[in-house]
Amino acid sequence: MVGRHATRSRRAALTALGALVLTALPAAASAAPPPVPGPRPAVAEAPAATAPARMLSAMERDLKLAPGQAATRLVNEAEAGTRAGMLRNTLGDRFAGAWVSGATSAELTVATTDAADTAAIEAQGAEAAVVGRNLAELRAVKEKLDAAAVRTRTRQTPVWSVDVRANRVTVQATSQSAAADFVEAAGVPAEDVGVRVSPDQPRVLADLVGGDAYYINDQARCSIGFSVTKDDQQGFATAGHCGDPGATTTGSNEADQGTFQASTFPGKDMAWVGVNSEWTATPDVKAQDGEKIQVAGSVEALVGASVCRSGSTTGWHCGTIQQHDTSVTYPEGTVNGLTETTVCAEPGDSGGPFVSGTQAQGTTSGGSGDCTNGGTTFYQPVNPLLSDFGLTLKTTSAATETPAPQDNAAADAWAAGRVYEVGTTVSFDGVRYRCLQGHQAQGAGSPASTPALWQRV
Repeated sequence: MVGRHATRSRRAALTALGALVLTALPAAASAAPPPVPGPRPAVAEAPAATAPARMLSAMERDLKLAPGQAATRLVNEAEAGTRAGMLRNTLGDRFAGAWVSGATSAELTVATTDAADTAAIEAQGAEAAVVGRNLAELRAVKEKLDAAAVRTRTRQTPVWSVDVRANRVTVQATSQSAAADFVEAAGVPAEDVGVRVSPDQPRVLADLVGGDAYYINDQARCSIGFSVTKDDQQGFATAGHCGDPGATTTGSNEADQGTFQASTFPGKDMAWVGVNSEWTATPDVKAQDGEKIQVAGSVEALVGASVCRSGSTTGWHCGTIQQHDTSVTYPEGTVNGLTETTVCAEPGDSGGPFVSGTQAQGTTSGGSGDCTNGGTTFYQPVNPLLSDFGLTLKTTSAATETPAPQDNAAADAWAAGRVYEVGTTVSFDGVRYRCLQGHQAQGAGSPASTPALWQRV
């Protein structure tokens, strides 16, 4: 968000607040015929070409990459997401997850519960991992832990998630005994859960270009996430723990800005602020040294992919996605559906944007550690936020404002503004298409023109 008025002197530092949010993985689609070998699919964008030089240099710094590897990594990650989507739709309920690895994310691994799928996976240039549990079974275990967290205290077991690389659900606990008690309370066999012992206790990170500061009721500071619209109302997405509905905001220039229209926390960590006419929604996210990145969409990145975050306290930092579908317990309560990353953050960064290439990923929720010694940060995925609140992400690809998603859309015709999960089928111009990667549909990109996101069936 960009203010139209002159900037006044900056206000004194205010009390910091903040939090995190989680979102579940989409369900696997029914099985389809195995793919045949062929050229790798085109990607929806040229992420290395559109990424500013300072974004690439920050990735090289934080991920310890050699010169040139950051650009290669972005290209590989965008392309791997499309292949993973094709294989997910093909494997159906045998699909057990996908991830990228290597300095440049050149290796894509797809997990299946049936060794007979190995040839089909390798035909798409991926490595096959044959495992014992499919993704639905892993999610079922995690859902039992989610239910147990409602009736038990989980401050000593603050994080649990689906770990597709290990083909298990992992619980982070302050001790083995605390983890054992939590797992027993959930009625889950101990062998179905891995335990990571750590003293870390995540906390919220609260302290309209994405990453700019804003202030809530003149008492607390958070960071703008992504610009959004709803009908004629402009605004921005941010963390739910930053403010309740009706709370007022001012910008980093001390000018009146807007009002929280909706907010969910705990359970989820999502909110959006509607701004007044002095502020204009833009697709910009603040990167390093004042440079900006323009958001082109919201295609969800794979586990292992690189991701960067902007915040009003610590600025621009990068890392990798560790897990989707993570639950986190803060002092204020448990949040489900978060994504865990290796990116650092500090109080005041809450609500700020996470991007992978030029694709919006989510808004900062909370974490542990800091940007001096390193740490773990969680974000609320952006697509569920857009869907829950009926918002349209402001992007470079939409020439005009796209309609907001509709809960009860007629039939199954593709429509701009709706959030689609992997495996969803739609019709467009009389042709059927199946979704390959979760995203909000942009007005400028129909299924026929975005083969990285849609597969003709």
